[in-house]
Amino acid sequence: MPKKLSIKQLLVLTFFIAGVFLTTGCVSTGQKAAESVAIPPDINILRVGVTPNAPPLIFKQGNGIVGLEADLAREFAKYLDKSPRFVELKWENQIPALLENRIDIIMSGMSITRLREVRVAFSIPYFKSGQMALIRREDSARFSTGLFALTTSSAIGVIKDTTGEYFVETNYSSVKKINFSTPQAAAKAVIDKKIDMFIYDAPMILYLASENEIKGLTVLFTLLTEEYLAWGFRKDNKVLLKSANDFLRTFNDEGKLNKIIHYWIPFAR
Repeated sequence: MPKKLSIKQLLVLTFFIAGVFLTTGCVSTGQKAAESVAIPPDINILRVGVTPNAPPLIFKQGNGIVGLEADLAREFAKYLDKSPRFVELKWENQIPALLENRIDIIMSGMSITRLREVRVAFSIPYFKSGQMALIRREDSARFSTGLFALTTSSAIGVIKDTTGEYFVETNYSSVKKINFSTPQAAAKAVIDKKIDMFIYDAPMILYLASENEIKGLTVLFTLLTEEYLAWGFRKDNKVLLKSANDFLRTFNDEGKLNKIIHYWIPFAR
């Protein structure tokens, strides 16, 4: 019988297989994102739209907002000689808030998609990721055949208005889909056997598997999609978009971008 891998080994193997890597040119709170008080436009302030429930990308720790995106937001604001202000929003309100000029930029683990590009201009990608499935360890053999095995699921959990939901709707319409308000609620539903799996962004799925290892959760060793994370801008804000692209190129060339990514996602390459 093959030796079971530890979560640390699973993380290393998963990122190796998935090919999560830097491209150049998700502490869990379980809380829903609260809507922040509106901040008017200010030349000295960078208003950053975030949904802080997705460690290690963006989440709350105590009273502060931390994660990969939070660190990048602070560095980008410094580059602009502005003060960063995080505006907490529900995920589905990110793009509306941007278009209504209630925020200047979306920095919340958003993937580039064709439909989003209709309304939003994206920066160059800063990270390659994809969708991954969180499952119970006892079901590992059941799903060992890969993507085809997903059709045997009785219910799959997703977060509304995400690429995970789109993936399930497009490829597994015959399987019951259940929407959850937070990734933490979905993980609990997997533990409680209310759903067979939860599909979400790979970094967050790995975080949830690590967080719930003793409760019997693991991951399915297949990247279900290939996605690129980037920052969103209003299409008429070409100056800020150009500044973001210049910042990302410079930050990467100096080796600083890779350093921050590895701090929050140690097994990314």
